[in-house]
Amino acid sequence: MTFDPARIDLPPEDRTLSPYTGWTRGHWEAVADHLLLSLRPYFSASRSRVLLPGITSSHGSDSDGLEGFARSFLLYSFRTRGERGDDPHEFTQWYRDGLAAGCDPANPERWPLPSRVGQAKVEAASIALGLQLTRPWLWDTLSVEEQRNVAAWLADAPGGWYPDNNWLWFRITVETFLASVDGPHDPERIAADLATIESYFRTDGWYADGPLRAFDYYCGWAMQLYPLLWTASEGADRFGASTLEPVFRGRLERFLDDHVALIGANGIPVLQGRSLIYRFAAAAPLWMGAITGATRVPMGTVRRGASGMLKAFLDRGAVDTRGLLSVGLFGEWPAMAQAYSGSGSPYWASKGFLGLALPADHEVWTATEAPLPVERGDVRRLIRAAGWIVSGTVADGVVRLVNHGADHGLPGAFTADSPLYARLGYSSATLPPLTGATVDSPVDSSIGAIDAEGRTTNRSGFETDVVGDDGIAAFATSTGRTHWVDTSGDDSADHGSGRSGRVTDGPVLRTASIVRGPWEVRVTRRLADDEAGAGVPVPLRASGWPLTGAGPAAVADAPDAGMGLLELDGTFTGLFVLAGDGRVRVHEERGTSPIGEVTSVPWAEFDGVGVDDVVAVAVHLGRIVPTGAPSVEIVRTVGGGATALVRWADGAVTSVAV
Repeated sequence: MTFDPARIDLPPEDRTLSPYTGWTRGHWEAVADHLLLSLRPYFSASRSRVLLPGITSSHGSDSDGLEGFARSFLLYSFRTRGERGDDPHEFTQWYRDGLAAGCDPANPERWPLPSRVGQAKVEAASIALGLQLTRPWLWDTLSVEEQRNVAAWLADAPGGWYPDNNWLWFRITVETFLASVDGPHDPERIAADLATIESYFRTDGWYADGPLRAFDYYCGWAMQLYPLLWTASEGADRFGASTLEPVFRGRLERFLDDHVALIGANGIPVLQGRSLIYRFAAAAPLWMGAITGATRVPMGTVRRGASGMLKAFLDRGAVDTRGLLSVGLFGEWPAMAQAYSGSGSPYWASKGFLGLALPADHEVWTATEAPLPVERGDVRRLIRAAGWIVSGTVADGVVRLVNHGADHGLPGAFTADSPLYARLGYSSATLPPLTGATVDSPVDSSIGAIDAEGRTTNRSGFETDVVGDDGIAAFATSTGRTHWVDTSGDDSADHGSGRSGRVTDGPVLRTASIVRGPWEVRVTRRLADDEAGAGVPVPLRASGWPLTGAGPAAVADAPDAGMGLLELDGTFTGLFVLAGDGRVRVHEERGTSPIGEVTSVPWAEFDGVGVDDVVAVAVHLGRIVPTGAPSVEIVRTVGGGATALVRWADGAVTSVAV
């Protein structure tokens, strides 16, 4: 049969075994094989590089060719491991040839040395991990000279500078593999890296991706993936793996309780954080729980979450007519790329296929699919490490995240807000605009002052005050000096943080989010400060959720002085003024989101907000017309404080100090 890259040949759905998605292990096998076979026309002559069409990263095309090879090598490794070497498509020969050629000093297509091209340090970890998983079928079949060449290339990776983040796991992975084959390695450096990674641990199973307030899917597809793969690897015991293994297991188990709650019923995880072009790599920690047993998530739910994720991205165009994963979110959208992204980068989505390393008779493949948390009932969780409130509603399957703890920065560090980190809200149904004016003037899920040019202040550098739940609603507050940032002079590489520039101070604001179901009541108080002009009243703008599609959202209820309701493709968002003299308007912009041409956002503008003034809005997102909007009463307390009393539609009341 002739292979057609434009069509994935999937088996029939099985709605008995998989009542939610219809997908089985056979579907995963078919997609994996399709992706690998579609790459064959793009292998270089020696098969050492996979040279894909599209953008070139800041590291250059030689690095990108290695990246295409190494990241698809991971997919090959999981597939081969699960099949115990059975290989009807001869993938092993292709990757064996490329591995030998890439590490051959005499080959003109040899891989760039990691000591010269930093990105190769990342890819070296994928090579080492793949060799670890396929050792009987690949490494053990190499000649002595080929093994020596591979070890020499890997040995070039651990030296030199490494970023203070998940990259340290790459170095540990490489050095441990080298140790297992009697190659050069540094036990003291491994111990130091493990100690540094330990400093990233926060609470409740969560790591930050380094010392910053960097909470994103790297916390799952990196910080929770490598530890237990490492402890199970040959040679890791000599570096304390047996002692660390139960620690890592406990953390993964607790992390997965939160992680699985971040997946919407549509299969899309909450869209937040950098490198979203890796798409269904977000399924990797779910599979890690199945592989290790370090999870309380039922095996049927693990597969439902992972299969739902893969199917959702495929249904939305993640694989193009060439059979390739494009740079984008659903379809191709190169503006999503970070500076380190090249045309081969999306193949880190291979991590999402980790489950294929498990054989067909494993429980995760044989169990009947079970519902996600948001399909069993309403979800309300606190992720204290990140300062997040998670709210999912079973009626529409939407998961929302309200953020008072993450900005990919540090408290007091004034930068422009990174759209994928510093917004107040993220969800499984929306995505912030990622280009254009939003780079230094947030237009969605924010609260800030407005200058004469209509630009909104940023909030990065804020302090998290409190994160809690009173049994009725969840709440979180944060405080910080707002600021405008002129980023026109910042041409630095985009690695996820907000851009720098000339800072102009705005007012100090304390904002509380009180969350219940599809509603967020957002209460903001302007605090006194001693900066020049601090007592001058300023206009504030509170913005709601962004709806993005082929055209603008419909105004489901005409905005008046205090409310606005939008609808797009069955999703509704509303903004309702609860306190303060606010006027609701609808903002529209084009070409700034990978999920549609037009983004529509409701926002409320308040004039003349002075010190100690309080404004409040109710923000709604869901696939059901909003009813029963909450109300708020601001009570002044002894000593000059203020408390927001939020009354919900059923009469319950939540009290939060602002």
